[in-house]
Amino acid sequence: MRRVKVTCIVCPIGCEIWVTIRGDSIRVEGNACPRGEAYAIEEATNPQRILMTVVLVEGGHLPTVSIKTTGPIPKKLIRRAMRALARLRLKAPIKRGDIVVRNLLGLGVDVVATRTVHKLQANPR
Repeated sequence: MRRVKVTCIVCPIGCEIWVTIRGDSIRVEGNACPRGEAYAIEEATNPQRILMTVVLVEGGHLPTVSIKTTGPIPKKLIRRAMRALARLRLKAPIKRGDIVVRNLLGLGVDVVATRTVHKLQANPR
């Protein structure tokens, strides 16, 4: 048996929900609505997160650009995804919304730039 405490973030109430998992049986207590129950079950059995980070940019007016996944990825794969993204080097120009990685880790989720980085202009002498 495994018992997990989840604070629901579906609405502002913030219910403290307990999920009890016993084999294939799942029991949920403390939710004020069905959406909270669904959220708690998902969080207890397969937690997922949107991943946001920054990567280096070459030749840009900024040294880094913020990026994020287009959908949630399993929480247990966040470190692996971060290691893969840490090796990424982008070249300016980059537009907000540009896909910088397709199908991250084969999960069917892309990674997009969340801001624009202009190409650094050479100074004429």
